[in-house]
Amino acid sequence: MASPKLKELSVFFPFYNEEANIKAQTEQALKIIPRFAKEFEIILVNDGSVDKTNQIGQKLAAKYPNVFLVSHQKNRGYGGALKSGFAKAKYEWIFFSDGDRQFDLAEIAKLLPLTSQADLVIGYRQKRADTLIRLINAKLFNLLIRLLFGLKVADIDCAFKLLKKEVVDGLELKSDGALISSELLIKAQKAGFRITQVPVSHYPRKIGSPTGANPRVIFKAFYDIFTLWQELK
Repeated sequence: MASPKLKELSVFFPFYNEEANIKAQTEQALKIIPRFAKEFEIILVNDGSVDKTNQIGQKLAAKYPNVFLVSHQKNRGYGGALKSGFAKAKYEWIFFSDGDRQFDLAEIAKLLPLTSQADLVIGYRQKRADTLIRLINAKLFNLLIRLLFGLKVADIDCAFKLLKKEVVDGLELKSDGALISSELLIKAQKAGFRITQVPVSHYPRKIGSPTGANPRVIFKAFYDIFTLWQELK
């Protein structure tokens, strides 16, 4: 059975030092996204990379008319990269995933049938292909978010999300770090937007180095939780 097609879709990926992945991720998206949208754009967000990510992104944007590059002069963090992607996106629906190729973009087909029922259709990893320390951090993080904000989702930070542009247009997102996904979902829920969840596959990273396990990133994310709690209480 063919998946339903959206009229239009903005797709973006954040990249930080992903010279080994940006070309493959972009070209995979160019093959897959036309199955799911009549009109589409693919936005590459280079978050201050110091390798060849930006140069490769420039070549891809020059080669393909549906591909656009947003480049930060300095690294702004994961939240900063997502906010740039949201700001650049022009179509009614926005999909984003990470640039490390740990997700199968074809599984967008799982999200589309639920777009008539929800404003945000978010994936959760059925079997997360991460280290033990990252799994423990995620469990603690999700538990704290649930206790403080009443957000009951299985996998807050899963980078496989489809949402209406009006959701991000109506929210003031402040986080520049790893808290961005939590802030997005908490504020969307508070604003009355409908959220539904779908299981998706997750694969080990084949090339490149992750930054999410960096102790400074983890500490800042937990610190930012309480800043957000102060803002919303």
